[in-house]
Amino acid sequence: MLWIPLAIVLVVLVAFIGMYNGLVSIRNQCDEAWSNVDTELKRRYDLIPNLVNTVKGYAKHEKELLEDLVNLRERASANHGNVASQAADEGLLQKALGQLMVRLEAYPDLKASSNFLELQGELANTENRIQAALRFYNGNVRANNNKMEQFPSNIVASMFTFSRREFFELEIPEAREAPQVAF
Repeated sequence: MLWIPLAIVLVVLVAFIGMYNGLVSIRNQCDEAWSNVDTELKRRYDLIPNLVNTVKGYAKHEKELLEDLVNLRERASANHGNVASQAADEGLLQKALGQLMVRLEAYPDLKASSNFLELQGELANTENRIQAALRFYNGNVRANNNKMEQFPSNIVASMFTFSRREFFELEIPEAREAPQVAF
């Protein structure tokens, strides 16, 4: 008779430990995924000054747009706040990059420059990597948030102050649209 209650307690304890470890695991996966996003964003920030310097020689009257792009880059790279705040700054930066690429259509010499073409290719590659990292991050956030809301893991989560995560979402409608560029 003593074994039955002991077995029930043991099963509940094992389930509790399993849920706790699952929550720790998904929290760490979210942190790792955000770190990957941060790495790719830094790569973009490092490419932008090279792109701006290459463009400066060809497009002197685009000075205001280039200055805005540099300022937005600085603002985005300095933002280490919450995900929504970073997404807002990234949306503005992405919009400015798109505007720059559209305006550069008017400069045939620049479009033929091997430096510019290489930087454009690197930037496009980086944008693809950022999007992949964001999809991975948002997938982990979805899994985390599901565990925060599903029974019985929500009980364990509330006992140990695990919390929901924010999705990375662009809030600027123009940043969601791809710029029309024909190089």
